[in-house]
Amino acid sequence: MRFVHHAFPEREITTVDSSTHLFGLSFSSPFFINAITGGSPLTTAINQRLAILARELDLAMATGSVSLAMKDQAAAETFAIIRKENPNGLVFANLGAHHGLENAKRAVDLLQANALQIHVNVPQEIIMPEGERAFTGWLKNIEKIVEGLEVPVIVKEVGFGMSRETVKQLCALGVASIDISGRGGTNFARIENARRKGGTYHFLENWGQTTVESLVEAKACLASEKSPKLIASGGVHHALDIVKCLALGADLVGLSGQMLHWVRQPESLDGAIQAVGDMKRQVRSLMCLLGAEKITDLRRTDVVLPASVQNWARARELDISAYACRSQRSQT
Repeated sequence: MRFVHHAFPEREITTVDSSTHLFGLSFSSPFFINAITGGSPLTTAINQRLAILARELDLAMATGSVSLAMKDQAAAETFAIIRKENPNGLVFANLGAHHGLENAKRAVDLLQANALQIHVNVPQEIIMPEGERAFTGWLKNIEKIVEGLEVPVIVKEVGFGMSRETVKQLCALGVASIDISGRGGTNFARIENARRKGGTYHFLENWGQTTVESLVEAKACLASEKSPKLIASGGVHHALDIVKCLALGADLVGLSGQMLHWVRQPESLDGAIQAVGDMKRQVRSLMCLLGAEKITDLRRTDVVLPASVQNWARARELDISAYACRSQRSQT
């Protein structure tokens, strides 16, 4: 997608506010460290560096899936390090949708988490040699967790995107936020295929909706102020990607692969802090370029969607006619 450039933004960078607010929490930046890893000594060190990065730059951070920590105390410590390094930051625990309310409570307690991410990943499980083979009851689990948990519940895909039908199902359950996590970032179908001894599902490596397609799908049915807040992730690499997601309706944007790349080695932490600091400044600069004083102003910018997304929208009967001329409509 492309922004339509207008030569006179009538804005000063010093007046730009890039903070955002979701489900009763305030975020100083419109992006965060999304779910990555945990469960081994190597990932303990990675989570420690990620937590330091989050602490130093005031970023929220989601853990990798804590499923293993439900039965292994040693694995639990690989996640607990996050809260030890960042005692006052915003932390989201992460758990699969096959877990029930009691495990959800345990996951939140382990991290003293501010919210719980529930991930859904059916294609990954299908390809994973030891993956789940029964997918009934996930919606019921989510409903019970939403009703019984004291912190907000976020439901996220893991990189296969979401349809408006899925988004409507989650809206009906009362979740606080939906992370559409579109295709284009870490490819778990490819990862799980590489782990198989034979009989790969290589034909599923392009399964699902892209991040842009998923955002268009989601916005088609999230019109109410009471609707869940929208999080976008999947193939987000730099500040322009973040701003594009925000312009398409996301309230918050998650980065995983890029964050992991920055902190992979112990000596890379200082560079990661510099890179994320630059990204925060770049987001504000881009907002100024687009004449946006706050995040919600980005939804009035003019964007031209690529032909592939326009074709998708037509086939799915999604109205995208306003996207390229939104600034004119907001003035009338």
